[in-house]
Amino acid sequence: MTATTTTTGPATTTPTDPAFRDRRPSRRVPTSRVVLYCALVLGLLATLAPFAWMFLGSVKPTGEIVAHPSSWLPRFPTFANFEQLLSKQNFGLYFLNSTLVAVACVLGNLLFCSMAGYAFAKIEFAGKRLLFGLVLTMLIIPGVTTFVPLFVLVSNMGLGNSYLGLILPFLVTPFGVFIMRQFIRDIPDALVEAARLDGAGESRIFLRVILPLTRPALATLAILTFLAQWNNFLWPLVIAQTEDFYTLPVALALFSVGANGTNYGLLLAGAVTVVTPIILLFLALQRHFVEGIANTGIK
Repeated sequence: MTATTTTTGPATTTPTDPAFRDRRPSRRVPTSRVVLYCALVLGLLATLAPFAWMFLGSVKPTGEIVAHPSSWLPRFPTFANFEQLLSKQNFGLYFLNSTLVAVACVLGNLLFCSMAGYAFAKIEFAGKRLLFGLVLTMLIIPGVTTFVPLFVLVSNMGLGNSYLGLILPFLVTPFGVFIMRQFIRDIPDALVEAARLDGAGESRIFLRVILPLTRPALATLAILTFLAQWNNFLWPLVIAQTEDFYTLPVALALFSVGANGTNYGLLLAGAVTVVTPIILLFLALQRHFVEGIANTGIK
């Protein structure tokens, strides 16, 4: 008789065994996460709804816009509003004025705010804390309180109804100085000290070391400055005394109102024209914008 031996090993389970099913991780989404996603979707829809209404309304006849009840989708789409907008006299000039003012203010802020931010972050000088405290104080002062003194100052300088009058007061802003200072402060001091030991001056350090490392902050500042100046309405309204210096917001506000009431189709078409460059700019710089916001201490 031959003896048979049996070997026992660890028990194995198959995907069909109940024990296997019990060990599989649960894929159920927590209720709190579902509620969070639903709230975010509702917030997104609430944010996008005015923009959707603006874009859809710009291709509606005026009768459809003011009709009750109104529909979201245009029944008879038309580009007559854009044709009327583009056929307005000097529309190209208004667009050029807005572009010139916004781009000049962006370039000024990128240069002067980054220079001031570097000085506050990496250079020791007398009165540094006092001056930066004044910058922070200016951040909490409403702009409307300085509007009249600023207008009187610009007028006394003879800059009324001129491009300099539109641009000069906004070439540097406290908010821009604050953003750049916060970002540059996080750059290691060892880089600056190494450049100084190599004999580099402050201007060379700023241009060759600091600026290349501050691209996210510069992109953030560029978007915020462009947005503020592109949509600026009150200051160009009081400074520009002739149509030659009107910007788009001022021109749209003045020429969209007719003798019989507001031309809503023209207003919506103008709003689309004003918003489109901002959306394109943000899409082009959104990666740097998000990084800049995350790294400058703006939570």
